[in-house]
Order: sequence, then structure tokens, then C-alpha cells
Amino acid sequence: MALHFLVESASDAAVGGVVTLTGAEAKHAAVVRRLRMGEAVTVGDGRGLWLTGVAEQVSPTRVDVRIAERAAHDAPRPRIVLVQALAKGDRDELAVQAACELGVDEVVPWQAARSVSRWEGPKAEKGRARWATIVREAAKQAHRAWVPEVAAPESTSQLVARAATQRVLLLDPTAPVRLSALVPDDRDVVLVVGPEGGISPEELEKLSAAGAERVLLGDSVLRTSTAGPAAIAVLSVALGRW
Repeated sequence: MALHFLVESASDAAVGGVVTLTGAEAKHAAVVRRLRMGEAVTVGDGRGLWLTGVAEQVSPTRVDVRIAERAAHDAPRPRIVLVQALAKGDRDELAVQAACELGVDEVVPWQAARSVSRWEGPKAEKGRARWATIVREAAKQAHRAWVPEVAAPESTSQLVARAATQRVLLLDPTAPVRLSALVPDDRDVVLVVGPEGGISPEELEKLSAAGAERVLLGDSVLRTSTAGPAAIAVLSVALGRW
């Protein structure tokens, strides 16, 4: 499979023309991925544009790709949104990375009641930027035409507001309904994953009262780093993506 790279903008790129990689992307292509002249590559802008071509010039500061084909991919509908509770260590980051590779369309950091990690003040924007970097690299690895969005951190009250207008699914090991039994509709699906200690009873009560649905993945209790990706895999089948 051809190597895939991202550019900030290529809206004017045409078949027969050249698209240029610079900066960190060019260095990654030439030094890390060891791209060679004449090698086939794909280039995207993360917003549906998909270019196929051949590397004509390769250096750590500049990579030129001659475009052979151009295509535009529509954004998936309905969308899958992962609301991932902040977790200690790198468990939330592992969840975000795997979720992106599996097809999530948006990631929302959640400051849950039982989250050990706290994003406060400047740390919130730093954490969001870190997740955005993880998502970008995972999207490249998975050859995705659309790079998922990373929203600003949300509180439980903000999730309650979502539940009033969107289809919100709470991953709860005590839920009476299996996720695999859910019938999709045209609404976006918002998956809410709690931290290591799970979603608190108070949060479950508030979100359920607002219209959120409690769903069960299976008989085993998954870690916060694996629950979201596992649920996305189930939904991908239900939505006909896989």
C-alpha cells in the first residue's frame, strides 16, 4: 500500500500538477518513512480530498508529488463521536488513537467526576493539542480521507445538553441492553466512556434523565482504553461501514 501524507491545503491541486510537502511532513516522509523518488504515494487534506501520485523530488525539506488521480470523499453519515473521559497515564491517549484508526469522526475529552487526570487552565488546551496530534498521526496511519475533529473538553452538564438533542450511548457494564442489539437511525451516535472508576451513579442519573441510553458491550468489563474502540467496531458493523 502506498504511503499516505497530509497537507494543509490542496484545493487547487489538479491531475498532472504537483503538490508539495514541506516542514515536518516532508522530513517525516524523507527521513522516517524513507520515501524514494518514483515511489507511489497518496496525499490528502484531512477533509475528504484524496490525491494519488508519484514522488518526483524527495528531501527532508521538500517533497514534490506529481498527481495522477484526484478524488473527493464525502464525510461519513451518521457520525460516530467518542466522548472519552480523562484517564491516568496514557490510557485515554491509547483509546483516542485506536478509536481514530477504527473510524471515529470526532473525539470529545470529558472531565468526569472520577477522572484522576485533571485538565485545568492552560493544561486543557495543551491536552487538546496533544490529542489532536495523536488523531492526525493515527488518521495518516489508517489512510483516512477525513481526520477526526478534537473538540474542547466538556463537563457533565455539557454532555447532559447533548443528550437532549443527540443519540447519546453510555457504556455501562450494568446496562440492560446490549450495544449489538441497538437499531441505528439517522442521528449521530455519541459514545460516552467513563474513566478507570467508571461513570458515577450521579452522572448516569443525570445523563439518563436527559435521554441518554445505557448500553452493555458484553459480559466482561473493559478498560477505559479499550471500551470505546470496541464499541466503535460494533457500531461500524451496525452502520454498514464494515
